[in-house]
Amino acid sequence: MSVPQTREQPDHLLEFVDQALFLGLRATGQAAAMQMVWVYDHPVDWDELRRFHRDFGYGMAGRLIEPSPLPFGRHRWVAALGPAAPLEVVAEPRPRSELSDWLDEHSQRPIDPEHGPAWHMGVLPMTDGSTAVSLVGSHCIGDGGAALLAVFEAVAGTRRDLGYPPPRSRARRAAILEDLRQTARDAPQLGRTLVAAAKFLNGRRKESAGASKQKPAQRHPDTPVVVPVVSAFVPLEDWDARAAELGGNSHSMLAGVAARLAILQGRELADDGTVGLIVPINDRTLEDTRANAVTLAYVRADPTYVTKDLSETRTAIRQALQVMREEPDTTFELLPLTPFIPKVAVRQSADLAFGFTAQPVSCSNLGDLPTDVARPDGTVAERVMLRGIDQHVTRRVLEERQGLLTVVGARIDGKVTLTIVAYQPGSENTKAALRERVTAALAEFGLGGEVL
Repeated sequence: MSVPQTREQPDHLLEFVDQALFLGLRATGQAAAMQMVWVYDHPVDWDELRRFHRDFGYGMAGRLIEPSPLPFGRHRWVAALGPAAPLEVVAEPRPRSELSDWLDEHSQRPIDPEHGPAWHMGVLPMTDGSTAVSLVGSHCIGDGGAALLAVFEAVAGTRRDLGYPPPRSRARRAAILEDLRQTARDAPQLGRTLVAAAKFLNGRRKESAGASKQKPAQRHPDTPVVVPVVSAFVPLEDWDARAAELGGNSHSMLAGVAARLAILQGRELADDGTVGLIVPINDRTLEDTRANAVTLAYVRADPTYVTKDLSETRTAIRQALQVMREEPDTTFELLPLTPFIPKVAVRQSADLAFGFTAQPVSCSNLGDLPTDVARPDGTVAERVMLRGIDQHVTRRVLEERQGLLTVVGARIDGKVTLTIVAYQPGSENTKAALRERVTAALAEFGLGGEVL
């Protein structure tokens, strides 16, 4: 198949937010990743699955990051077309009861957005005749929207070449001169950013001073933690009908479930009794080559009433989206400073940009997905899971953030698929306990479904 280019002169520079995430990875070793899972109850078409694996490594999945030779330089994209690693097929089938454990194992397999592989794909045959397919990719090369687009294109057999140069195609001297010129071009923007940074840091300094009086800093061990992840599947008709009965819609229903999970997890509420929700909004177009193309809306939901009435939460989401459009987030205005800040601080820059801060709950609604993204072997998988995961995260990080709660929802092939990632200091942090809380949260809305 031919490999069409999307444009004649592509922009090879990483956006500042993408460079911040990459530098955060290098500074801490903690890697944000995404995992898409398909579970087939019927036999898979192995030829088509292998073709999908070959075709996935194009478009935004067919690239790596090449750092600038300058310590303050802008990083660039380079081409890495085709399969990033061989398709891994587990030799000995495992029981269906071990599916969740295998997904955790596969999610922690190494990925590297600079040296590769930036993504990998594995297949687990199970003893009951079912099959699981897992695709794990670095958040540094693409967000959820980019991953879904890459899956859609691979299913269709589309191989896009974004026109990036091969790795190490620039001589060092030429690269240094080119990156110095780029820094000079960025200078006016940097000047404006410094003014915004001074105001922002002054405000944060005051907030930090108040917070430190309330909660003294504690030391926690750097023990690696695999954060519990569970998935739930709710019939789409039941979900929509219950949302309508409560005066809401699919977005407010997901927010309501997230708010109730916050209570069941034991997360701290604001002084007004509400739960803070960070709602990522996809900002991507088809020609957009940013790795992470999202904006963040901030919503407050009252967990006391969401099971009885979703109208206030629906209004709060609508208002938050309006604020997001009309009032740019000052955090993103600081990102041009990313190449210049010390490594010890760059992780905080990425955390702020992605909302990875203490207490708020991340509530991501991917909306209605085309059925094609459920067809890596050409047929529709019975279950699709969309998991946001961390590699090499430590207990210290989780405790300092006062826990983690991320809820991702999507609508596909007659089901609402939910994935919940959760850790709460002082709570029982096991998948079994999380399954019970997810089941209980859905039951509070009069909903049932399969929880894995």
